[in-house]
Amino acid sequence: MSDTATDNITIERKHSHVEICLHGDVVFNGKTTGFERFEFVHNALPEISLSDIDLSTTFLGKNIGAPLMISSMTGGYSEAAMLNQHLAMVAEQFNIPLGVGSMRQALENPIYRESFAVTRKFAPSIQIFANIGAPELAKGLTESDINIMLELLEADGLIIHLNAAQELFQPEGNTNFRNVLEQLALLINRIAVPVIVKEVGCGISATVARQLMEAGVSVIDVAGAGGISWQKVEEVRYTRKFGNETRFSSSALEELLNWGIPTAQCLLDIQKLKKESPEFMDVQIISSGGIRCGTDIAKSLALGAQLAASARGILQALHEGTLEHTLETWLNDLRAVMFLTGASTISGLRNKHLILKQ
Repeated sequence: MSDTATDNITIERKHSHVEICLHGDVVFNGKTTGFERFEFVHNALPEISLSDIDLSTTFLGKNIGAPLMISSMTGGYSEAAMLNQHLAMVAEQFNIPLGVGSMRQALENPIYRESFAVTRKFAPSIQIFANIGAPELAKGLTESDINIMLELLEADGLIIHLNAAQELFQPEGNTNFRNVLEQLALLINRIAVPVIVKEVGCGISATVARQLMEAGVSVIDVAGAGGISWQKVEEVRYTRKFGNETRFSSSALEELLNWGIPTAQCLLDIQKLKKESPEFMDVQIISSGGIRCGTDIAKSLALGAQLAASARGILQALHEGTLEHTLETWLNDLRAVMFLTGASTISGLRNKHLILKQ
């Protein structure tokens, strides 16, 4: 296949990902994040004023405006430059971290690098994280690859995304996940910035979290089930390409499309692992996968996350022209929870206990 044909396929894929996420029925069916199972204990004597509440916190040693991150979305085609510009401007306004989408396209063709570099131009002071997939890592990243990604963004860290289920369903997917852990450990020893490992919607178990922590990752983004099912996104693309041609039995397909560990369960299991293994206590956790409001953020923190991250909810708000308002309402939700639990700081909120709903 020619380089031009490969580029065209990648551009189509990236563009269709955004379009399908915005308009398609791609959320999990019958499987939720699990946050709805929990509630905070009401504090009738909060002994604080609403105006006392401080949403600022730290992430990887840097002060940020709120415990929220704009999660990795896209890049690598012309329209993505404008999308990333808007995300960067809003992230800068709210002083929150930003992750870019997979940078494979930028490594393969220099003409697509501006769609990523634009983020740093419009967000000069916030944390920005580069991003590459596990299949690319498994093949081995060269020094040039690493330098391009980090220097293009003046990146504060590198995200490695684990997307086995997505690649399985993707029409042109790469399902060679051999040597990912070995290459991850080598990468961590080669670069000076922190490495974040994230799923893309199927969650990270305690067993995998232990392997990642032992390899030396600084942050784990659980990206659990309950938000977008990337299997469903790719199944839409597969159906558009091949019609009703089937790859899996009808009995198994529904389960595979809804495969994954709910976000809240990931947090519970990994927090338990950290408590049982003091050597891992410095590893920070990001809660993502179905974050839709500030109460989800608050529950994430109480379940052990350093911050929460969102992609689809933010993308939809950006598309509707309501991104700033949406983020303000989420942060107002968070303030409300903090006021009603008597927590004036984010660290105070992390010490509040959740109970199972009756």
